Amino acid sequence: MIDPKVVALIAGFISIGFAIYLFTWVMKQSNESEAMAKFSKSIQEGAAAYLKRLFQALGGLAVVIAIIILIAINWQTAFAFIVGATLSALAGYTGMYVSTRANARVAFAARSGLKKAFPVAFYAGGVMGLLVVGIALVGMTVIYWIFKDPNIVLGFSFGASSLALLAKAGGGIYTKTADIGADLVGKVEFDLAEDDPRNPAVIADNVGDNVGDVAGMGADIFDSYVASVVAVMILGWELYGKSPNGEAFVLFPLLLCGVGIIASLIGMLFVRTGEGNDPGRALNTGTIVTTIIIAVVTAGVISLMNIDSANAWTGKWQGWGILLPTVAGLIAGIVIGFTSDAVTDIDQKSVQNTANAAKTGPAILILDGFSYGLLSIVPSIIGICAATIASYYLAQHFGLSGVYGVAIAAVGMLSITGMIVSSDAYGPIVDNAKGCAEAGGESEETIRVCDRLDAAGNTAKAITKGFAIGAAALTVLALFAAYAESVNIQILDLRNPGVIVGLFLGASMPPLFSAMLILSVGRNAFKMVEEIRRQFREIPGVIEGTVPPDSKLCVDIATKGALKELILPGLLSFLAPLAVGFLFGKNALGGFLAGSIVTGIIFALFMANAGGLWDNAKKYIEDGALGGPGSEAHKAAVVGDTVGDPFKDTAGPSLNTLITVMSLAATIFGPLVAKYALFPL
Repeated sequence: MIDPKVVALIAGFISIGFAIYLFTWVMKQSNESEAMAKFSKSIQEGAAAYLKRLFQALGGLAVVIAIIILIAINWQTAFAFIVGATLSALAGYTGMYVSTRANARVAFAARSGLKKAFPVAFYAGGVMGLLVVGIALVGMTVIYWIFKDPNIVLGFSFGASSLALLAKAGGGIYTKTADIGADLVGKVEFDLAEDDPRNPAVIADNVGDNVGDVAGMGADIFDSYVASVVAVMILGWELYGKSPNGEAFVLFPLLLCGVGIIASLIGMLFVRTGEGNDPGRALNTGTIVTTIIIAVVTAGVISLMNIDSANAWTGKWQGWGILLPTVAGLIAGIVIGFTSDAVTDIDQKSVQNTANAAKTGPAILILDGFSYGLLSIVPSIIGICAATIASYYLAQHFGLSGVYGVAIAAVGMLSITGMIVSSDAYGPIVDNAKGCAEAGGESEETIRVCDRLDAAGNTAKAITKGFAIGAAALTVLALFAAYAESVNIQILDLRNPGVIVGLFLGASMPPLFSAMLILSVGRNAFKMVEEIRRQFREIPGVIEGTVPPDSKLCVDIATKGALKELILPGLLSFLAPLAVGFLFGKNALGGFLAGSIVTGIIFALFMANAGGLWDNAKKYIEDGALGGPGSEAHKAAVVGDTVGDPFKDTAGPSLNTLITVMSLAATIFGPLVAKYALFPL
């Protein structure tokens, strides 16, 4: 039989190679408008400058954490931590690089209609999607091949998660600082269009789309993808490492990821749209096709690995105990994704009803969006619960550990990451394309095409966030099991005061983290608003369009603010679980993780979906409904959107990474916590 590690490496390099091919294809597309090229160049420079400063700061932090791991654990885990952080940064940076160069090309292609522009945007997003899964799979496989221990790969995952949390939080603060400032002054006070080049914050806003939704989200999905695989590898090692063919249970998630890459490549062939078709439907078709392909091919992979020989005492084919949880995870991902679609799609009743409420002003619009966001939690949670129960008992029924089945479900959900990230990166690319079209003075028809692409992009981003959050839920449950194994916890007793204390402290972390990020956005947005007003007031000719605004000042405000504000939330995510563990012991830390998982998933789902809904309610009005741009309903919808922006792009998507980071930190340092706790309860 071919070595599974070799198969995983080949699949990873195929993914990277195809990403390079798509990049060269995108770069060959026409970009002949000087004005659009100039606008795109400003975005490229701003995004590169921010990421350079961010990675310089995070590089120092990564070295400090690596030294701590080196002293407390071992050099192998510290080395894997650095590799994980580096590759996570690489995945985010390369995706941002292509997205900032594709925007003007999409806008130029929009001159020829939707059919020509859509593939340029999607294939540019595909570069990001394929690089994320390719780099992650190669990195995990090589680390395991060298050290032969999934606990070392855990360090790789911790490095990826730590950088992802800070990149996502920092990018989210940056993008919403600029977006809110640009909207509140440009749209509400001066009736300017979304990306009017007279607005000093427009460049910073478009830069933010890339550093938040491409580089940040790329690192975020990289983290979830790696963490889900590592959880299965550790559980396979602990549960079946000493049984015949036991390594198959360790290596299976790597093979499943390889299958996911091939399925994503095939699924991309089905992502097509014509002039009169909905781009969002094309993206959803690709996701569904990819899911079906993975479910079919996984059965063959399990048979080839001869997994049933690992536990010869059962009479049942244990492959079903892996295949069915994989399918359960895929179905749960579809449920969560399409719940987000139902709540955030511009053609759905929830968006249109919320937009209609704008006729009364921003208050009822905000209340409606808030309520739909809360309602959206329920189907997603039911999907997660159903996947958890099904995967647990199906695995048990066929002679495997139920916890291993839950972990497999998480990998199943994330096995379509290549397709999901491609759709997600498509969103900011088409958002920027609209800005390029407006800056270049393109025709109304070209801008309308960009608007149609953008509306689908908002929904695609909401679906992606739903997938990431749902996968994080199953992943952290598996990581929780890995933590319990590492410190020998059989059961968490709610009569134990340590468990109760940990439970409440952990439950308070996601709301605290969210509040810190949203307050950071508010503080920086205030500075941005004041700067935009100052330029309109004090620089003659800016509002008339005869003098260009000083966009660099706005970029600088967003950059400095984001880097300053992410320090405390970042430290909190790393230090809080260790403080609880070393103070009150392993049971309290177990309670802490349980509390953070529950509130983290609920807050993340609510904020991601409510924010996406408010955004598309605004776009629904901008498309001409309820009086269109400049109407009172539009101004109310802009206010709702500014509330939703930090929900969906800053706090919400950072929470799944937060709970992953805390779970990984607990698992890595768990044995030390069990041994050296000061006041164990």
